[in-house]
Amino acid sequence: MTAKQARVLREKSREDLRKQLAELRREAMNLRFQQASGQLENTARRRAVRREIARIHTLLREARVKEASDARA
Repeated sequence: MTAKQARVLREKSREDLRKQLAELRREAMNLRFQQASGQLENTARRRAVRREIARIHTLLREARVKEASDARA
């Protein structure tokens, strides 16, 4: 992921990130089914989706931590 792509994700609202996370989870499930049935052509996509999911989880966690630290200050 380039710095530009990371910046785009950081600019999204938490709600948008949650929606994208749900879409990626559905895609990951579909890719798992395709692989199990032998229909998956682009195996690298599973890895990319898994990493995007982790990236979004990280951004959501950062937002929660920042919100908590702002509340204490």
